[in-house]
Amino acid sequence: MPGHILRIAVPVPVDQVFDYLPPSGVDLAALQPGMRLRVPFGRRSAVGMLLDFGAESVLDDLRRATALLDAAPVLSVRHLRLLEWASRYYRHPIGEVVFASLPLLLRQDRPRRPKTLDVRWRLTPEGAAIDPDSLRRSPAQATLMRTLRRQPERELPPASLPSAVSWRRALRALVAKGWVAQEPASLATVLPAPAAKPPTLNDAQASAVEQLLCAGLNRFGVFLLDGVTGSGKTEVYLRVIEEVLRRGSQALVLVPEIGLTEQTLLRFRDRFAAPLAVLHSGRASGARLDEWRQAGEGRAPIVIGTRSAVWAPLARPGVIIVDEEHDLSFKQQEGFRYSARDIAVIRGQRENIPVILGSATPSLESVFNVHRGKYRHLRLRRRAGTATPPRYEVVDLRAAQMREGFSEPLVTRMREHLDRRQQVLLFVNRRGYAPLILCHQCGWTAWCERCDARLVYHQTANRLECHFCGALSELNAACTRCGSGNLLKLGYGTERVVEAVKQTFPGARVLRIDRDITRRQTAWQAALRQIRDGQADVLVGTQLLSKGHHFPGVTLVAVVDGDSRLFGVDFRSHERFAQQLIQVAGRAGRADEPGTVVIQTHHPAHPLLQVLVGQGYGAFAALALKERAEARLPPYQAMALIRAESEKPEKARAFLNEARAMALDLIANGAELLGPVPAPMERLAGRYRWQLVLQTRHRARLQRLLDGWLPGIRRLRTGRALRWSIDVDPQETL
Repeated sequence: MPGHILRIAVPVPVDQVFDYLPPSGVDLAALQPGMRLRVPFGRRSAVGMLLDFGAESVLDDLRRATALLDAAPVLSVRHLRLLEWASRYYRHPIGEVVFASLPLLLRQDRPRRPKTLDVRWRLTPEGAAIDPDSLRRSPAQATLMRTLRRQPERELPPASLPSAVSWRRALRALVAKGWVAQEPASLATVLPAPAAKPPTLNDAQASAVEQLLCAGLNRFGVFLLDGVTGSGKTEVYLRVIEEVLRRGSQALVLVPEIGLTEQTLLRFRDRFAAPLAVLHSGRASGARLDEWRQAGEGRAPIVIGTRSAVWAPLARPGVIIVDEEHDLSFKQQEGFRYSARDIAVIRGQRENIPVILGSATPSLESVFNVHRGKYRHLRLRRRAGTATPPRYEVVDLRAAQMREGFSEPLVTRMREHLDRRQQVLLFVNRRGYAPLILCHQCGWTAWCERCDARLVYHQTANRLECHFCGALSELNAACTRCGSGNLLKLGYGTERVVEAVKQTFPGARVLRIDRDITRRQTAWQAALRQIRDGQADVLVGTQLLSKGHHFPGVTLVAVVDGDSRLFGVDFRSHERFAQQLIQVAGRAGRADEPGTVVIQTHHPAHPLLQVLVGQGYGAFAALALKERAEARLPPYQAMALIRAESEKPEKARAFLNEARAMALDLIANGAELLGPVPAPMERLAGRYRWQLVLQTRHRARLQRLLDGWLPGIRRLRTGRALRWSIDVDPQETL
């Protein structure tokens, strides 16, 4: 019999749970961990999550919860224990951790209402007589018709619909034509057979699948699927998922961004006639809650989503797949700073299921874990089908004639590929027109008033923008210091490169892909369709184009500024550059035509470029790990970063100096304190940032040191007048 005191987590920045008595009129036996309750909190009401029961409390006069919001737990006890582990490891308040894992509607003070009606869409006799190939002018309608025809009962459950608005619009059009009917359906889901016949595996793919299946799907293990771009990693995922579904279990697939979610969905829908749950921030709150429930109830055998989907409840977990596991977006950079990749591994261990980490450019942490024997290494060294690796050409800009940012060798290559009606991708990892505004008379440059960063000129909006705090300002016609009208726009962003392409190749159809263009999900999907349908000749884009997209028409990739990250201040900058370069190069020649990659640089002899171009990413990773070991940096050290932010730099420095003094009494041999020092970008959004790093060889020791250190830091009076945070396993130190 549990105690009568409720241990409740409330989403506030206080690292503790709160004790309450049960609501009046609610039987204690009706309460279970994982239920939400309305509780009084100070002078307001809040939503809390019941974590456990207790028999005693340190408080004599306990307040009573005011209402029970759920008839059944929204989270299982096992899920709550995972969240508690994450709260302890990442040193973030448990209430904020728990509620950050929930869909938005479950964070609100309202009862959880069961879904009243489930519907299915059914192919009518009139629709069955329609050939989907006749709908060439409506590709979304054609795809839906093909999907319906493949279903055993020619019915489509809601979870099988893509999330994009265009697909819903296409379905409404089919209903209006009388080819599809909407009707109620049972909540019970019977897993249908695979929708499409899988392609034949090559030897490397077959070996990877065999090793995964032989290792067992009913036990924990981490597998690094290390495959060159275009090697067919997704097909390996699909084969494993096919077996997972055959056993009646569920698969959780994490992708780094929303755009890849839609691409993955299309591939999965073509392969499986099973309901899919889609979880990402671009979905409407109601739809996200519905699919979150379908995952938790086991009605969606496949769950696909971005970082936060790692918290999705699963009724019958069978496998977790993290695609592009190296991607920085899997680490939350604000608030609850967790790594979805690392949480996936911990969750797999607790659920006793396999975890697959896939990448063409694995993180050094994952490669390190392979070397230590913690992960198994599965390699796909060749591209699938008839595709061949791209050929690299490095252009020395010191000796090249330039035309609007393009060297003559690059212009020649672009002309060759465009004449063959092939697509060209120009990689420019900077949006806007010009990253630097310079007065030719006095040397003044446009800086953000709130950050240590230059303002970027955006020609489309005719304004200056800070890419760090978002501040906007007008570009004056004259220098604000000397009054000269001779202001130079220096450097190249995506807008300027588009302008240069149009001047150099007037007849080319140019498509720009960056955050300014793709803020709306529908715009991003429309751009991807343009690329795949051959409606663009030259693609100019940022790192959005480097993240796992399949562009079979692209045969030439050019890195316009290959020097941009060669000399970064963060110790991971070379790793990020190498991953970005190999990933964007991997967009070239993924079909039957061979690909070429041109890299423009002022430093062609730089060791990083020499190793990447000459020997590949594996050789780079081996060299980088050796350097990390010599420098005593992660992954050879466990690291925690404490950052203080204040409008006055001396306050941030004083706070961290006090924190350092406290730590000196705690650290033992092998632990290091680095700092406090200003952050590489000291001022951001009007606040000065200082940081202090604690590192040691073992994670367990780091956690023990934090156990003894953080309570004292929280009591420091100097910490009350500023903001401070802790980042365990930081991925950025900027």
